Amino acid sequence: MKTQKKNMLYEIKWNLVGILGKLFIDLLFSTTKIEIVGVEKVKPVLDSGKFIFAFWHSRILLLSYIHKGWNTVILVSQSEDGEIIARILQKQGHETIRGSSSRGGLRALTTLIRRLKEKQRPGVVVPDGPRGPRFKAQPGVIMLAKKTGVPILPIAYSAEKMKIFASWDRFILPYPFTKCRFVYGDPIYVPKDADKNKEEMCRIRLEQELCKITFDADRKFGHKIGIDN
Repeated sequence: MKTQKKNMLYEIKWNLVGILGKLFIDLLFSTTKIEIVGVEKVKPVLDSGKFIFAFWHSRILLLSYIHKGWNTVILVSQSEDGEIIARILQKQGHETIRGSSSRGGLRALTTLIRRLKEKQRPGVVVPDGPRGPRFKAQPGVIMLAKKTGVPILPIAYSAEKMKIFASWDRFILPYPFTKCRFVYGDPIYVPKDADKNKEEMCRIRLEQELCKITFDADRKFGHKIGIDN
């Protein structure tokens, strides 16, 4: 009985975290002016519903807000921070699969591959999560694209006025009533017969494209947020 009550309180707590987190993000971005760049060039990919969003760990807030209700399936770490993110994403209309490079990664990746093959829907992977190195793409997303046969779609955003946290990823939180710039990058295609060298080339291309669109979004507002800053 005590265990059942404890589990119920646990679920109530995290359900409340998800609700309040979603409300906060909705309220925050309802006050901002959002410019979306590059959507025309990737419209055929978006319309297909078969792709994998990829973005840096520090840039999740606006991206999840813009695509809420898309029924994307997202790989989220099994950490407590990951639990917070997962609960908010679920309230935004996404499905989450728990796992990372350090805990349950292979099982989670296998589940994600199955979900994407079962139904025409977007996937999401954060290539430098959950612990970094910052702005360094890990190979999991390349393997996912190879196994599913769908392109990787890099996305990024920045804000004119924002709080930059002293975390490993330099997480950004836009201030209310600021301007934001959301950028779609060029799709990355990974051939199903790609060997290790080709996979590494695709990983480097993804990393370079993500850095390019992230830094372009930052420079729009005069920010100089480099890899080593």
